[in-house]
Amino acid sequence: MSDPKTAKPDPKAPTGDFPLPDLGALARNLVEVGKKSQKLIADYLKRRDNKSPVPQGSADPMHIGTAFIDLTSHLIHDPKRIVEAQAALWAGHLKLWQNAARRLMGEDYETVVPNPTGDKRFKDSSWQENQVFDFIKQSYLLTANWLQDTVSGVQGLDEKEKKKIAFFTKQFADAMSPSNFVLTNPEVLKETLRTNGENLVRGLTHVIEDLERGKGTLAIRQVDESKFSVGGNLATSPGKVVYQNDLMQLLQFSPSTDEVYERPLLIIPPWINKFYILDLKPENSFIRWAVAQGYTVFVVSWVNPDAHLSKKRFDDYLTEGYYEAIDAVQKATGVKDLNLIGYCIGGTLSAAGLAHMAAKKDTRVKSATFFTSQVDFTEAGDLSVFVDDDQLKSMEDQMKKKGGYLDGASMATTFNMLRSNDLIWSFVVNNYLMGRDPLAFDILFWNQDATRMPVAMHMQYLRECYRDNLLAQGKMKLDGVKIDLTKIKIPVFLQSSKEDHIAPAKSVFKAMKIFSGQNTFMMAGSGHIAGVVNPPSAKKYQFWTNDKPAETLDEWRAGATETPGSWWHYWDQWLAPQSGKKVPARVPGEGGLKAIEDAPGSYVKMK
Repeated sequence: MSDPKTAKPDPKAPTGDFPLPDLGALARNLVEVGKKSQKLIADYLKRRDNKSPVPQGSADPMHIGTAFIDLTSHLIHDPKRIVEAQAALWAGHLKLWQNAARRLMGEDYETVVPNPTGDKRFKDSSWQENQVFDFIKQSYLLTANWLQDTVSGVQGLDEKEKKKIAFFTKQFADAMSPSNFVLTNPEVLKETLRTNGENLVRGLTHVIEDLERGKGTLAIRQVDESKFSVGGNLATSPGKVVYQNDLMQLLQFSPSTDEVYERPLLIIPPWINKFYILDLKPENSFIRWAVAQGYTVFVVSWVNPDAHLSKKRFDDYLTEGYYEAIDAVQKATGVKDLNLIGYCIGGTLSAAGLAHMAAKKDTRVKSATFFTSQVDFTEAGDLSVFVDDDQLKSMEDQMKKKGGYLDGASMATTFNMLRSNDLIWSFVVNNYLMGRDPLAFDILFWNQDATRMPVAMHMQYLRECYRDNLLAQGKMKLDGVKIDLTKIKIPVFLQSSKEDHIAPAKSVFKAMKIFSGQNTFMMAGSGHIAGVVNPPSAKKYQFWTNDKPAETLDEWRAGATETPGSWWHYWDQWLAPQSGKKVPARVPGEGGLKAIEDAPGSYVKMK
């Protein structure tokens, strides 16, 4: 937060343009809002009537109620803290009232609670310039901050339980923001007056459409999907599918240079989403850029699994995904070794695969790059609040009832909750309150193109990595081999992102103390996606580097050098010396493996 400041209002300063509506038109639109609201309620009641009774124990699958009962119990046994917290809240509101009165009388006043840095909810000028809305905003921020501080300060709670309570307290505070309601959001109120309420009619139409699309569940549209197609204007890098099995297709991309490095580059992306996050539009495609640097690029395109793959385990993703991809690259190029990139859970799999290879004396991978990947899950970020025993059991039961998989919408909702203001509430305001159509944004299209998770693999991953941290402890077994990450001695490049909520930089950094080879750590600006997908041509963000040894991320950052722009060329300078001599460019399908179909293949298009 910025420091509080003293200001004297300008009586001529604008207070926001609140136009007078056409009362007749406004009345007609409000009647239409009422009709649509009745339809919503009727549809909801009909759906509830058609559903079977809620099974016992499933009303609170995340066991949030139990956690908050525990919180209440600890608060009751600490009455002094309750009194102190209440006194602090009253003192804050008293100060806010005093400064509001000074502002009203034209005196110097102090902003009690400034806007949080980067908070887009209060970007409209009326939140600052209009005294009423400024007061509403500050009152909300004061109370929300107090609520979260009070919860985080409760003593005696289990740390995991405390983290869960803090996470869902923030979800509640975000939901109650005045920006999410018509009468307390000046931007929405102005739009309602300007359009005579037509925005609310359009917004309710969007709600009905989203409920129908989600079959009774509100499936908020984040993007205008009609503007994109996979293989049309996304995932357009030319290439061929040269290998496939039940779990994946392997794509080899066509060269754009006459010569390429001898050692090929294999990318293992996450299977939680689709590979084309690295091949969006031509101007921001990492794959197209890497090809232009002279690399022969292969990428795994995972299948979107259904019930018949429900028994696939993490072991199968290792043998049928990781190993078969390496074998296929070797056959396609005739080169015995390669360089590797693993992204997110694809990086976790790659690390396990490298340790598996080390145990078998398999030296075909000469270097590894990890994009926002975790191998030690002791500080895995907010996703860890979803992996206690009760929640995992509830999740497993629900997956089995659905046929043995977690549907993509459920996975997407979980990730959206990690940034609820940006990925949930901003669309509620834009689509439902402002009545606007969502924008055409390639990353959000990819974000909504979610995939399913086989129950066996997903539960194994969550329990053995997130919950028990067996991978980092050397206690995980895959395909009959005990996985020891300290046996990884090849050069490793670790990319992290400063604002990553899924694989926090602090968590990624832990691999520096686990892998035994020459490790390079780099931190990019932005988050889990934009921190990776940041082409040099965009000239956005920055990255930090530091070659000196450091025990912690904070120590590393203290000595790090900041460089503006993309980190891609910095990585290229690291990888090029490990990629061998230059050889004539390879054409997909003309090597040891024949082409099956054009890139991006059929697996990536599966819904």
